[in-house]
Amino acid sequence: MGWFSKSTKGFFLSTTTPEGLTRSQYLGVVNGEAIIGANILRDLFSSVRDVVGGRAGGYERALAGARDAAMEGLIEAAKELGADGVIGIDFDYEVLGETNGMMMVAVSGTAVKLG
Repeated sequence: MGWFSKSTKGFFLSTTTPEGLTRSQYLGVVNGEAIIGANILRDLFSSVRDVVGGRAGGYERALAGARDAAMEGLIEAAKELGADGVIGIDFDYEVLGETNGMMMVAVSGTAVKLG
């Protein structure tokens, strides 16, 4: 099984095609995106962390929220196609904006109908 595999409410998500999974139909590529902006308070504490070391918890929480939102978009797009799951899931992260003050999380995969 892939490093990221889970099944929720009859809907399957995986980074690989798990052994024993019977696909009846590939429905197409689906994706979800989320963009988060950095705020001045988070930037201030992040700058302190850069100097003294440690983890930037505010950024980590914001990034986790963006990743969850992108996954929700992926699942919704797959369900609109009538999929039972998504395989081959890939995550991508990009820094955006004139001052690199925004981050985009994009997730894509192949919607499948299980047989």
